[in-house]
Amino acid sequence: CNGRMLDDFPADLEDLAACEPVYEEMPGWSEDISKITRADDLPENARRYLARMEELTGVAVAVVSLGPQRDSTIVFNSPFADD
Repeated sequence: CNGRMLDDFPADLEDLAACEPVYEEMPGWSEDISKITRADDLPENARRYLARMEELTGVAVAVVSLGPQRDSTIVFNSPFADD
C-alpha cells in the first residue's frame, strides 16, 4: 500500500483500495499426484511450494488434500494428535 509491504490485512477501506497485490510465480509440476500417500513422494516443486506457503503464512502445513477421496490426503502433522 502506497509503496509499503503490509504484513496484515488493512482495516481501513481507503488503505485497502490503495493496495496492489504482490504475485510470486513458482515452477509447477506435471506429474499426477492424486495417488501419492507420503510427503516424500511429492514432486520436488510441490514440496517447495508447500514450504513456501509455510514460510509466507508462518503456519506449518498439517494436511494436504490431493483429490476428492478421503485416502487422497497426506497428513504431515495431525492437528488432532495427542501430544
